[in-house]
Amino acid sequence: MIWFDESRLDDEQALATVDLRLRSLAESGARVRREASATADAVGEAVARSGDSRPRAVVAAGPDSRLLRAVLEPFCPVPFVAWPHPGLPGWAGSLDLVVVLAPDGSDPGAASAAAEAVRRGCRVVVACPPVSHVADHAVGRDATLLPTTSGDQLAVAVVMLSLLDRLALGPATDADLVAEALDHVAIACSPHRDLAVNPAKMLAIALADAAPVVWGGSVLAARAARRLAETLRRVTGRTAIAGEADQLVPLLEATRPRDVFDDPFSEEERAAPRPVLVVLDDGNQDPVCVEQRQSLVSVADGRGIRVELISAEASSDVARYASLLLHGTYAAEYLRLGLVDD
Repeated sequence: MIWFDESRLDDEQALATVDLRLRSLAESGARVRREASATADAVGEAVARSGDSRPRAVVAAGPDSRLLRAVLEPFCPVPFVAWPHPGLPGWAGSLDLVVVLAPDGSDPGAASAAAEAVRRGCRVVVACPPVSHVADHAVGRDATLLPTTSGDQLAVAVVMLSLLDRLALGPATDADLVAEALDHVAIACSPHRDLAVNPAKMLAIALADAAPVVWGGSVLAARAARRLAETLRRVTGRTAIAGEADQLVPLLEATRPRDVFDDPFSEEERAAPRPVLVVLDDGNQDPVCVEQRQSLVSVADGRGIRVELISAEASSDVARYASLLLHGTYAAEYLRLGLVDD
């Protein structure tokens, strides 16, 4: 039988078994700074090369294009397309800017997109390791390589978003602010902080015997919710769902109202764990988002469903997204640590 032992979250010997994973999370801010420093010259070159000309459209190509879409779609002043498939859209040409994220540099889809962009004469910016399969396909007169080294999707995306910010094609993105936000989360969620004052450990305890239902209101918070649900499924092997409010409300409404006389250790409770609503709050005050959040919380309260809040108070959209995602990832790792098999 698998059960959750919360004492392991403050046990030094238990924490030592996941030290490498927790250390990697703690270094998230450092990776952002390192990538920003390593690519500074290449970013400046790309800005100088573009001059004052604005592309007809921006195409984010490759499998990691969805993060760029979540950030850029609300802000980009020219048509923006995320193209996660091999190659490029048929209309893409010399008037367009193609950006490619390839953190590990080995993805054949990203390599195909870079090669096709060069062949068509597009302006191309590729963020990938300088010695890699993708880099080999991103060589051309109008191609700029941002030489990354960390393999961290978020850090590589921040580098690209910083460039697009300087080209007036995206929102303000300061790598230092993103790194600072990640450092704050790493301090708050550190394994050396007692679970009584550690928000990630407390969230792990709340999710220990539950089925997480994760919601974020803004475009970026919704993406963070999907990423967190994926992480929870991977580390626990349990159900974890993320979706839009109109998808989640029926699920919450179908939950049997809590009875104070229910036995939490009964076979029925173990077979069908109750949901816990996890709200990712990035401070978005759009009336639609506020209304959806109120609707979800109201239904949860009416069914006796616990509501957990992850909030972010960083100064930029990307920094808030990074903060929410790292906080949730810490909680997932503590949840993994606490689950033991008799």
